[in-house]
Amino acid sequence: MIQMKKWKKALLQLIASVLILGASVYGYVRMTAARKAPERKEMVRAAPLVSAFEVSVQSMQMTVKGNGTVQARKEVQVVPQVAGKIVRRHEHLVNGGFFHAWEPLVVVEKRDYQIAVEMAESTVAQAEVALEIERAEAQIAKDQWQKMNPGKQPQSILVYHEPQIRSVEAQLRSARVQLEKAELDLERTEVSIPFDGRILETDAEVGQFVTSGQSIATVYATDGVEIEIPLQDSQLQWLDLPLNGSGPGPSVKVSCSFAGALHVWPGRVVRTLGRVDVRSRMVYLVVQVDNPFDTTTGRPPLTPGMFVQVEILGRHYSSVIPIPRHALRTHSQVWLAAQERLKPVPVTVLRLDREHAYISSGLSEGDVVITSSIDMVTDGMKIRVQLAGKNDG
Repeated sequence: MIQMKKWKKALLQLIASVLILGASVYGYVRMTAARKAPERKEMVRAAPLVSAFEVSVQSMQMTVKGNGTVQARKEVQVVPQVAGKIVRRHEHLVNGGFFHAWEPLVVVEKRDYQIAVEMAESTVAQAEVALEIERAEAQIAKDQWQKMNPGKQPQSILVYHEPQIRSVEAQLRSARVQLEKAELDLERTEVSIPFDGRILETDAEVGQFVTSGQSIATVYATDGVEIEIPLQDSQLQWLDLPLNGSGPGPSVKVSCSFAGALHVWPGRVVRTLGRVDVRSRMVYLVVQVDNPFDTTTGRPPLTPGMFVQVEILGRHYSSVIPIPRHALRTHSQVWLAAQERLKPVPVTVLRLDREHAYISSGLSEGDVVITSSIDMVTDGMKIRVQLAGKNDG
């Protein structure tokens, strides 16, 4: 009896579970049937956005840049031509001192050379007297001969004292040369240089004995300095150089940072060195800067030893289009943006530098050159353009 009741209860629970499951399935089917299918939308891929700019034709002057060290244009050793004790020296005869042309840098004791001049003057006077006497005796001898031998010429030149006169004349010329030499030695006791300059180094003191040919100082001229600039031969095509040594060379801007400020001096290429460097194959240009110690403009002196940058002004070109170097594709092609389409075009590159490519043909005024990089490029692909300096594109 008890088992019967358990069996009926289990059957009722099973029937209830089946009814509930059936109702759930029925409700799901109804809901699924009532739901609308989602609308299918086609994906639209946006064209790539690129940066670009409008080009303009320009007239420009090519420049070539380089570096070099300032050198003295003229550097000489100060060497006395006479020996003696230094009795006076220039007040600026120190390292870095300035002097003017023909100012005595040192003065050698003069007394010995003054005595030599006086002795030479005496010798000249004696020779002049001897010549006058010989000429007078020759005239007397000539008169006597003509009185004793009228109308006849002597067979010997000794009669008229001609050899004697020539001998005394030679002695007089020698005495005058000795006097000139003594006067020159006296003049050379004041040692000077024929140009304005600056002392590089010196070893001369008052009381010091110097000999002829002994260097007492090294000086250089202050009217100009030179800078040797190494360039590759390919860079020379942009310059009009005085390769044969005639005619003025291109103008140059020489710049250097000094005391926290950048200063610029005007210069000019004056020549090239006589040979190409055998190791580097570089060609050296020589730039000259005049009046490098003129500080009236507020610039410091351009002193030998300073490391400077130079910008050499080269040839003019009337129709050149500069573009950023990274806008150049495969060395001879650029991408143009035309009616929101990309168009590769070939160009002729006149010159390349670190930042720019200079185009001589292939582009026109107003063309829009793409500067952005694109992974996959096809001719005529659609693009969106954002011009430099503009937000619309």
